[in-house]
Amino acid sequence: MSTRRSFLRLAGTASGAAFLSSCAVPGGKSSSAALTPRSGGPFALGLDLLAESNFASLRGKRVGLILNQTSAARNGTPSRVLLQRALGPAFTSLYTPEHGLDGKEKAGIHVTSRRDPLTGLPAYSLYGDTRKPAPAMLANIDCLLFDLQDIGSRSYTYISTMALAMEACAEQGKEFIVLDRPNPLGGLRVSGPPLEPAWKSFVGQVPVPYVHGLTAGELAKMINAYGWIKARPRLTVIPMRGWQRAMTWRDTGLRWIPTSPNIPGPESPLYYATTGILGGLNGVDIGIGTARPFEYAGGPGINPDEFAASLSRMGIPGVRFRPYHSERKPGFAGVQLMIDPHGQTDLLALAVLLASEVCRRTGNSPLRATTGDTRNLFHKVYGSDSLFRDLSNGRSVSPIMASWQPSLNAFRNARQRFLMY
Repeated sequence: MSTRRSFLRLAGTASGAAFLSSCAVPGGKSSSAALTPRSGGPFALGLDLLAESNFASLRGKRVGLILNQTSAARNGTPSRVLLQRALGPAFTSLYTPEHGLDGKEKAGIHVTSRRDPLTGLPAYSLYGDTRKPAPAMLANIDCLLFDLQDIGSRSYTYISTMALAMEACAEQGKEFIVLDRPNPLGGLRVSGPPLEPAWKSFVGQVPVPYVHGLTAGELAKMINAYGWIKARPRLTVIPMRGWQRAMTWRDTGLRWIPTSPNIPGPESPLYYATTGILGGLNGVDIGIGTARPFEYAGGPGINPDEFAASLSRMGIPGVRFRPYHSERKPGFAGVQLMIDPHGQTDLLALAVLLASEVCRRTGNSPLRATTGDTRNLFHKVYGSDSLFRDLSNGRSVSPIMASWQPSLNAFRNARQRFLMY
């Protein structure tokens, strides 16, 4: 019982008192279950509002676009098609993040520059020889639009692409415009470890908590204001209409377009936040290569029935655990997670709990198997080398979670003036 009380108390603290008071309703459900877009017209993305204005703010400018397959209006029309129709030859260049123009490249695989078959425009890779637009890439534009669907976790690299593109635009005297989109984790969750400066990397470019609860537009404003990049561009954020912070993705009525091969559905970002850190260790199973990536937590020789029963006894709100045996990895077993998207559980507290339990139940074999560059990447994703040490030493979950609280409290206060919704 003490473990359960400790977990629930700290999970609530890590999500913030404001989160609990504004979202929790009887029965453990979030009030967002009944949310609909606010009045003033149907739900609209930043791209939709730009189109409704007939692209007025772009007239007379040469325009580039950071995009991928998620860059589409609410009716599904690709943003690059809308921009080319409206601007003609003034729409000059495309720029693509990790996973490429079509979102089909696997994680970590370099993307080559290419010509877009849909528009005929050059699509410069920002996940190849360079991850920051080179001056020559920006020579033919006056402003650069950012229209990527992020998933709300610091280690997902689209926000790193945004930050470095902002920096490049500032250095070259170009305007930067964010076409805002929903955070699929909602705007209320704030949890997880801070990013220590020594571990800044492309999977941790911006010093925010692992789950920050910001839209891309809000984060861009915060990046600019706090000088988290070497130079600050002239920044414009075109907001959404109708988004509320307690919304899940399904509340928006938007069709989900997979953001990358292992984020296939609108709830996938919840699971990415929960098991992505565990997945950075060798010798574990989180479901990569299955139809439900990130929805599992397992390892070799684990008794899945006992593991599921043990986690279920903790009474973690909004999460159920089902035993499984891996078909892909013989001898691996563990639990399949079922997370209520309207729930309030701290996903990073759950992430550390799962990593701790999988390591303990496998005799720390994943830690011993994770060496060299893979271990460094694990540190970079978490934002510190402390978790690896804590797992190796068998440190309990509660003090790990408690160590996040000062930075989380400071971040919650700091982000307030940048909240647009």
